[in-house]
Order: sequence, then structure tokens, then C-alpha cells
Amino acid sequence: MGDKKIKVIISKVGLDGHDRGAKVIASLLKEAGMEVVYLGMYQTPEGIVKAAIDEDADVIGVSYLSGEHLVYTPKIVSEMQKNGLNDVLFVVGGSFPPEDIPVMKQMGANEVFRGGSLTNSIVEYIKTMFVRRIYDVEKTKARSP
Repeated sequence: MGDKKIKVIISKVGLDGHDRGAKVIASLLKEAGMEVVYLGMYQTPEGIVKAAIDEDADVIGVSYLSGEHLVYTPKIVSEMQKNGLNDVLFVVGGSFPPEDIPVMKQMGANEVFRGGSLTNSIVEYIKTMFVRRIYDVEKTKARSP
């Protein structure tokens, strides 16, 4: 993995004004050695994706607590696709019904963490996926003439 820190964008989207969970996760990811940019509340999908581009982020993390997860997840995925962020990991977390987890994954979220998820599992998932991505890039470069 070298010296590159994993860069994570953490945000709230829409009118959700509950950001304690997002701030806790941002702190935990920083403690785990990641570089974290917290965008704050009331963001738009376009603004989140623009920040990810501007910051050259490896991960976009969005926290949901007000029931908007099925509205904003596909909008963020669509913005990511429009802007060619296919190699950026998109994780979501928060408070929502467990039956919505597979729906959000079908919409394009790479992983979904419900409130109360063990923070170690979040950190390990991001680190594992980052290492896999680096490995895949290196493997692709090795195959190129």
C-alpha cells in the first residue's frame, strides 16, 4: 500500500441535520490512519461527487438518518458514473430498515452499514477494498504492453 493514505469523503445529504454519527465515523477513520474530509450537512449529490473529484478521494461515505437513503443513493451513484468515478468506493451508513440494505446495494452502494455496526468492520472493509483496488491496478499495468 505504500505511504499513500486512504482518502475518504464523509458527508450528509439533503435536509438531514443529524450529523453525530458521521462525525464519529470520520474520527474513527482518522484514528485508523485515513485522511478524512468531512463535508458536513445539507450536501447535494453533485457537491459530494465534485468534492470527491477535487480531493482525489478513494472513498465516498454518506450517512443517512432521515429516511432519504432510497432517494439519494441512486442519485449519488448516477453522479459518480457521469463523472467516471468507477474506481471510487461508495459506502453508506446510518439508520434505515434492514430490508433496504440489499436495495441500496442493487442501486450501486458498494457496502451498507446500519447504525450499530462495529466500527472495526467499517475500517477493515475500507482498507481491504483499497488494497484490492491497488492490486487490481498494478495487475492491469503489468499486463499492458
